[in-house]
Amino acid sequence: MASFTKTRVQSLDILRGAVMVIMALDHVRDFFYNPSGSAQSAGLNPTNMATTFPALFFTRWITHFCAPIFLFLAGTSAFLMTQRKTKKELSGFLFKRGLWLIAMEMLVVTLAISFNPLYNVLFLQVIWAIGCSMVIMSVMVLLPYRVIFAVGLAIVFLHNTLNFVNLPKNALVDMLYSALFSIYQYAPQRMVIFVYGIIPWSGIMMLGYCFGKLYMPDISVTERKHKLLVMGLGLLGLFLVLRLINIYGDPFPWATQPRGPIYSFLSFINIHKYPPSLIYFCVTIGGGMLALRYLEGINNPFTRVMNVYGRVPFFYYVIHFFMIHGILVVLFYSRGYTNKDIITPGAPFFFTPPGLGVSLFWVYVIWATVVILLYPLCKWYNEYKSGHQQWWLSYV
Repeated sequence: MASFTKTRVQSLDILRGAVMVIMALDHVRDFFYNPSGSAQSAGLNPTNMATTFPALFFTRWITHFCAPIFLFLAGTSAFLMTQRKTKKELSGFLFKRGLWLIAMEMLVVTLAISFNPLYNVLFLQVIWAIGCSMVIMSVMVLLPYRVIFAVGLAIVFLHNTLNFVNLPKNALVDMLYSALFSIYQYAPQRMVIFVYGIIPWSGIMMLGYCFGKLYMPDISVTERKHKLLVMGLGLLGLFLVLRLINIYGDPFPWATQPRGPIYSFLSFINIHKYPPSLIYFCVTIGGGMLALRYLEGINNPFTRVMNVYGRVPFFYYVIHFFMIHGILVVLFYSRGYTNKDIITPGAPFFFTPPGLGVSLFWVYVIWATVVILLYPLCKWYNEYKSGHQQWWLSYV
């Protein structure tokens, strides 16, 4: 049977913790990578086939697994709550927690990312997507399981059809489309950046909710591992088929690259995240299912550490942004910048003057430092949370 601790499945927490650790690498790269000290950013894009190199590309590529697995497992956790909550209770909890997460994204996470107390730029990212998806799920959980599954499948497999639809061109349609599916910016001095569109990600949470059935006590480990293998390989196989056809599943077809076969391969596996494409979901969720199969019943120092991170994901997420940006401030002053350089005209982030940055090697050093420093904090909070029953602990 699955190993439950207060209805928690250890393999889910371990995988969640692993993707949280990998996620920090992407954020450290975003804040710090600039090996030449140049004010130009063209060569810093890790998926630009004209300027990237394999180590930089895979530093970005591996982090693609984080958000979809995080959203998917959030849905799975919601399903597991049905063991101790009625559907009505679960609906109320998801609605309240969703609204709370949206507020935290705007008020706390935006501050951690930008260090800008004026809030003239709001970043609506993964916590926003989780919050909005939870609000949607608060209604969906009242519906039959098959309806949730069908709606989730339809969203994930069909949302890329919108790539072929020409919508009316006006501000309201653009903003609604962007809030639901994509990225939108308005005004030079005040803007909301919808980094994560609502609809595709809510579909992933719905499917994650339905996936939770695999972790019911009446499913044996052998049966679950078999199904995880079949589904994981099936999704990866679908990715290969769609990518070879090269017509549907991603808004950017792959192409043979003039820089050689390795870059053609990188183009082939270069999956689109903003907005997330079908093949992006196939690779990341398929890989996540195979990882869950492997992690079932594994108990070693690595899994015990990842379990700690995975049990306090929101706490980890907020603290890691403050820590990363705080280290950037130290680098800022150590490089001779002064208070007059804190604000860069036209940039939404404070303490990020053009040219400030480090090589990819130091990106990895800073990432490892952040992850190590976070461990005792997460361990303390996990122990505190496990030993106390205050209502607000279920929200943090």
